[in-house]
Amino acid sequence: MEDVLAVYTRPHDPDRPLICLDETSKQLIAETRVPIPMKAGRPARFDYEYERNGTANLFMLFAPLEGWRHVKVTDRHTAIDYAHVLKELADCHFANAATITLVQDNLNIHSKASLYEAFPAAEARRLVERFEWHYTPKHGSWLNLAESELGVLSCQCLDRRIPDKDILIEEVAAWETDRNTHHAKASWHFTTANARIKLKHLYPSI
Repeated sequence: MEDVLAVYTRPHDPDRPLICLDETSKQLIAETRVPIPMKAGRPARFDYEYERNGTANLFMLFAPLEGWRHVKVTDRHTAIDYAHVLKELADCHFANAATITLVQDNLNIHSKASLYEAFPAAEARRLVERFEWHYTPKHGSWLNLAESELGVLSCQCLDRRIPDKDILIEEVAAWETDRNTHHAKASWHFTTANARIKLKHLYPSI
């Protein structure tokens, strides 16, 4: 926990951008009847029946000091998918960064080994060295700012029926563009000093 909190106190450095990574799933649901649009004195109405169209996975990449985020929609949530997200982050979005400071939770695929599953050893090692790896503690995923940004995405974009992956990609891209245009950032105030007081019960007694 204190490791992540220390990372959050670092000043903004374009050569070492802070990126928080998290993921979630979205159930794809189609309407079985055409919704009735709202009109004067009546809200829009949707039938209670719906059609399940599977699920999609969303990787959230959030740079809280840059006011930048990118959501990658994938069919699955595997080590290979994760590895390709990191490659895109390193080689496309932050290609000029010397080192990317990566904060993520302890999910089993969030490891350097995933890069070796997806790429030849030399390429995997190159990508591993592009990142400075930091992990939130178990039961401490709330420390990951990408989780908070996923909460914003869920409230502003995903809280409705979306029928298929293509429409999901379009809707998420529109949300992402709007947030990035306004450079929406995160303001983190919880410090190590706060943790040692408010979470004192988590520390060993000496």
